[in-house]
Amino acid sequence: MTINRSTFFAYARRSPFGDRLTQQQVDGMTDILDEWDANYSRLPLTYLACYLGQAFRETGGTMAPVRETFATSDKQAMARLETAWTSGKLPSVKTPYWRKGWFGRGRIQVTHAENYAYAQTKSGLPIFGDRSLMLDSKAELKVSLPGTIEGWWTRGKHRMSMYLDRPNPDFEGARRIVNGTDKAKLVATYCEAFLAALKAAEIGKAQPADALPALAVPDDIKPVESKSLWSALLTFATGGGGLAFLGAIDNPMSLAAFALVLAAGGIGLWLVLTGRVTFNRRPAA
Repeated sequence: MTINRSTFFAYARRSPFGDRLTQQQVDGMTDILDEWDANYSRLPLTYLACYLGQAFRETGGTMAPVRETFATSDKQAMARLETAWTSGKLPSVKTPYWRKGWFGRGRIQVTHAENYAYAQTKSGLPIFGDRSLMLDSKAELKVSLPGTIEGWWTRGKHRMSMYLDRPNPDFEGARRIVNGTDKAKLVATYCEAFLAALKAAEIGKAQPADALPALAVPDDIKPVESKSLWSALLTFATGGGGLAFLGAIDNPMSLAAFALVLAAGGIGLWLVLTGRVTFNRRPAA
């Protein structure tokens, strides 16, 4: 199923993103949607919603690959894990796996040497020899997306089909695919929010009137600089959204009225694109 990106971002902005979007979040989700469209669009949208919800939780909402502990460098990740371990904050850890660099990386983190080796075998991506690939936004999707769908992290014991191939998908239970029951109810709400956004954005359906293109624009970029907004506007115009009305105009008065509406819309669009008018949004929750 193909997704209208502008509508999807506008709806995802409201939930789960709390009415704010960053360029990093939009870029991360764009990479996810590109990979989905290229290789997984035959699957139900519930699968994509589940992955997005899990990634939202595991990346701290950035939708970009992260290191374990959200460190900004390998050295920092290892230092943070070492401190936590020596302080007794990692009671389940028997062997300090991070000392040789096998800490978690990715949107859905691969941790431990044996899991890097297993994911490399399954995906064909050489992450055992080059762990930094799990921090590449596009490359790591060759691991994290099929790995979550097929349940690589539990060697197939928990996989999407077990929880989602039913009339009422069990997003709460699907948390076991990634991280046991950790925040399962909360993560389920993220999955539901993404599913609602995906359903609203299905190509072939009438797009919601409240999915304004400007709402798909990240808050940390000016609308006039947004490629996603220009793409949405071009789609609107070339797809007949703007010009289809001309065929119904059959007299000068109607044409004049349409011209006034078009002029007003153009002025409004110019105000938004140049930043003279902005959309005020609530801070992220």
